[in-house]
Amino acid sequence: MATRGIAVYAGSFDPPTIGHTDLIERASNLFSHVIVALGVHPTREPLFTVEERLELLRRVTRGWPNVEIGSFGGLLIDFCHEAGARVIVRGLRAATDFEYELQIAHANADLCPDIDTIFLPTRTNYGFVSASLVREIASHGGDVARYAPGPVCEALEAKFGPHRPR
Repeated sequence: MATRGIAVYAGSFDPPTIGHTDLIERASNLFSHVIVALGVHPTREPLFTVEERLELLRRVTRGWPNVEIGSFGGLLIDFCHEAGARVIVRGLRAATDFEYELQIAHANADLCPDIDTIFLPTRTNYGFVSASLVREIASHGGDVARYAPGPVCEALEAKFGPHRPR
């Protein structure tokens, strides 16, 4: 049963992966409302545009009625305040993720003590899946169907061409 309140799960989602959708689903079971927030970083050069990533996120989250898609520039805690969220959800794949994520959580707590961060470990079978891995495999014609949702696979095929059978 979901707890009351709004949670934000933020990332660049370039592209969304099965690991991302697993965390979104799990967060949607924990909170009454989850905002998947696409962070816009003007200095980065993503594979997919902001609009493309927002549309991919909308498509892969259609099955969860309590999930909303949004985007933000600037500080995540400012976005959380504007959205009325008290919780930031972060995924952890490995111990190395924890050190980085804990540093960010501490900074967020220092800047805004009324917003908490919770960490959800990825499922064991998704621990190695990352957006950069998916991009790399797809760019070389590899099949990423076990790492990315169907709409993302279609978008990657449109960017790079169909995968080549091995």
